[in-house]
Amino acid sequence: MTLATTHSVGVTEKPPLRLRLQQKGFDGVTLLVLPAVIFVLALFVYPFLYGLVLSFQPKEGGWLANYSKFFSDRFLYGTIMTTFRLAVPVTIFNIALSVPVAMRMRLMRRQKVLTTILVLPITLGTVLVAQGLLSYLGPQGWLNRTLLAAHLISHPIALLHNYWGVFLSLVITGFPFTFLLMLSYVTGIDGSLENAAATLGASAAQRFRAIFVPLLIPGLAITFCLSFVQAVSVFPSAVLLGAPAGPTRVISIAAYEAAFEQYDYSLASAIAMIMALVQLAIVAIVLAARGLFYRGPAGSGKG
Repeated sequence: MTLATTHSVGVTEKPPLRLRLQQKGFDGVTLLVLPAVIFVLALFVYPFLYGLVLSFQPKEGGWLANYSKFFSDRFLYGTIMTTFRLAVPVTIFNIALSVPVAMRMRLMRRQKVLTTILVLPITLGTVLVAQGLLSYLGPQGWLNRTLLAAHLISHPIALLHNYWGVFLSLVITGFPFTFLLMLSYVTGIDGSLENAAATLGASAAQRFRAIFVPLLIPGLAITFCLSFVQAVSVFPSAVLLGAPAGPTRVISIAAYEAAFEQYDYSLASAIAMIMALVQLAIVAIVLAARGLFYRGPAGSGKG
């Protein structure tokens, strides 16, 4: 009897699996993230890794032949600067336009109605916007007809199949996204900060420069990065409204031509990897530079 009792006391029962998972931080709520993780792995991580490996398997030459070919051909590596000449000005313009609009919008009563109107271009898509601009900006389009009827111009303005057609398309499709981001940051700033500065005699310009700008810098950096990445991936507008073989031959067009005209998927993957690396480098530089202008809380102080 004593031996049996001693044996039963000496053996410790193993906790159930559910309790052991909870001790390690894996409970029922955490497992709800599992479908999202599988989705990201299947649709983003795996294709990226597959493309990365494929880029080092060229049709001819060594494992770096695709990258060597890209940077030795001006017609290919020149697409990086062409993309920058489109993406950077569009991003800066959208941010410069969205900040004052968001500042004014936060004081309006019918904010939801006006916001809905401004974000409508997002629902249209880039292809539909580009197709509409073909009719609107053409030589016989509404814009040129109106300007000619008002005697503001003597001949139609060439806004298609060049830089400006793509630029306008990117502004129309990118501004709502940039505006929504900036509106969320602007409305998050505590209004009592501005009121306190006003009672101390600060003008509207001084309040904006001393209060809003420092608190908006983290948001401006994030907005620039997201808007820039969106603008870099331009493709339909560059084809329909620009000159794919000339001033609007962006890097995405080079990847498309390599994949579906030359049927060189390895080279196309290499171009896509270079495109991703360039975007990552710009995002890293912007986020690193953010700390040079303002070191403080990431939030805006509301609450």
